[in-house]
Amino acid sequence: MLLAEGNWSTGATFTLLGFSEYPHLQIPLFLVFLTIYTVTVVGNLGMIMTIRVSPQLHTPMYFFLSHLSLVDFCYSTTVTPKLLEILVVEDRTISFIGCVMQFFLACACAVAETFMLAVMAYDRFVAICDPLLYMVVMSPKLCTSLVAGPYIWGLVSSLTLTYFLLTLSFCGSNIINNFVCEHSVIVSVSCSDPYINQMLCFIIAIFNEVSSLVIILTTYIFIFVTVIKMSSAGGRQKAFSTCASHLTAITIFHGTILFLYCVPNSQNSWLIVKVGSLFYTVVIPMLNPLIYSLRNKDVKESVRKLMNRSIRFCQSFLFAKEI
Repeated sequence: MLLAEGNWSTGATFTLLGFSEYPHLQIPLFLVFLTIYTVTVVGNLGMIMTIRVSPQLHTPMYFFLSHLSLVDFCYSTTVTPKLLEILVVEDRTISFIGCVMQFFLACACAVAETFMLAVMAYDRFVAICDPLLYMVVMSPKLCTSLVAGPYIWGLVSSLTLTYFLLTLSFCGSNIINNFVCEHSVIVSVSCSDPYINQMLCFIIAIFNEVSSLVIILTTYIFIFVTVIKMSSAGGRQKAFSTCASHLTAITIFHGTILFLYCVPNSQNSWLIVKVGSLFYTVVIPMLNPLIYSLRNKDVKESVRKLMNRSIRFCQSFLFAKEI
C-alpha cells in the first residue's frame, strides 16, 4: 500500500493538546520541564565526557553506560523541546512529517534503551560470575557488537512501525490528546482501519519487553546464585553494590512501561497515560545519569578529578592573564 496522497496534498497537521486542560499551570510546567531538560543534557553529556576522558573508566561497563547516556540524551531531545514549545505558544500544531519523525526517533531510542539495559545486565553477569575471564570475554569486538545490536534493532523496529503509519490516511480534526506523537494516538486519529498497525505495534512491543526482561531476569538469577555462594561478606556486598545502580534503572524504566500497559481503557486514563509517558520520555533520561553518578564511587572520583583539573586550569589562566 502506498502513502495516502491526502497526507501530502493537504499538508496534514496534528494538534498536540499537551497539558492544555490546565492553563494556569503552563508557565510553571514549562519551568519544571526546562529544568529537567537542562539537568538531562548536562548529566548525560557530562557522563559521556567523563567516561571518555577518564582512563580508569575505560572498561566495558562504562562503555555501555556512555551509550546509555547517549540514548537518553537523544530520547529527551526528541521529545522535550516540542513539549516546552507547546507550553508557551498558542499554536500547538505539528506537521504530519514532523509528528511521524518524532515518533520514529523516540521509538528507536526507546527500543535501543530497552536492550541497552539488557546488554548491561549481561555485562554484570560476566563480571560477577566469571571475573577472571571478564576482560577476555568482554573483548572490544564483542562490546562493539553488543552496543550495535540495540541501535540496529531499534532502527528496524521503528522503521517497520513508521512505514505502516505512512500508509494511513487522515481526515477531519487531527487532535492528539498528548504532548508527544506516540504510535497509539497517531493511529487513533486516522480514518484508516487501525487493525494492522495496532497488531504490529502490540507484537513488537510485547516481543521487545518480554525478550529484554527474560535476558535481564536470567542474568540476575545467575548473579544472585553466584553472590549467595560467595564465602566473603565483603565480596557479596561489593557484588551487590555494582548491580544496585543498574537494578534501580531497570526497575524505574520497565516498571513505568509495564504500568502503562496496565492502564484501563477509559476516558479518565488519558491523564495517567500522559503522566506515564512524561515519566519515561522526560524524567527517566534525567534520572539515569544521577543514579549512576550518585551510587558509583569511580564516577564520583572521576568527576571530582575533572572538576579539580578545571579549577586549576581556570586559576592558572587567570593568573597568566593578570601577568
